[in-house]
Amino acid sequence: MPLDHPPVVVNIGVGRHGVTSRTDTFLLPDLWSLHLYSYVADLTVEGVRYAIRPGTVSLVPPGAQTHYRYRGPSEHLYAHLRLVEAGERQAVPVAQDAGAETPALTAHLHEALAASTQAPPRAVAEVWSALWRVARLRTGSVEPGHSAVARAMALIEARLVGHLTVAGLARTIGISHNHLTRLFRAETGQTVVAYVRRRRLERARHLLRETTMSIPAIAASVGIADLQAFNKACRREFGTSPRSLRSS
Repeated sequence: MPLDHPPVVVNIGVGRHGVTSRTDTFLLPDLWSLHLYSYVADLTVEGVRYAIRPGTVSLVPPGAQTHYRYRGPSEHLYAHLRLVEAGERQAVPVAQDAGAETPALTAHLHEALAASTQAPPRAVAEVWSALWRVARLRTGSVEPGHSAVARAMALIEARLVGHLTVAGLARTIGISHNHLTRLFRAETGQTVVAYVRRRRLERARHLLRETTMSIPAIAASVGIADLQAFNKACRREFGTSPRSLRSS
């Protein structure tokens, strides 16, 4: 599914099924359907059967025939939406266990439901956040290294201003220094140290161009307290001084 742009949320609510009939068949010709389940049932999409359990999340593309077999009265949170067909696509299973993400997904969809009539843009933001969480759920098809590299990148972004070491990142993530180094190079094509330096300087360039912060304050805010080292790093990365970056 494409997620570079916010979805168009057409409808969001709580679906109640299995009351008058133990089976239902749906087909939404033009809409994606996102469901978060709190019951046991069988879901069949285009002839493929999935076992539904509490905490299962499904994402069904437009035009796919969906058949449910319920055990009894069943309620789930749902959102029907359109996705902008542009940008990079995320590979997402039709149905998967949300696991530890279930409370966060539930909160996003409840917030979206509450905001749907009074603050539709907020509802869109909540559904978009839920979709990104679904796209990043850990599944058997995801390589073990991906989660470690993603967590390392998140830690780097949060700690750019502080003292960062590969050993410290690896220890926080729970893997060895060498293993993180290998995974990071395989995923990104560069070392952890090079990535940290680039992210610090990219943030510094933004602050130089878009704010009135002093150059020493900017250097300190990206974790390079030594002004001479900051000047050298800018010249090495951008071919010019921080002052020239600011004036350009």
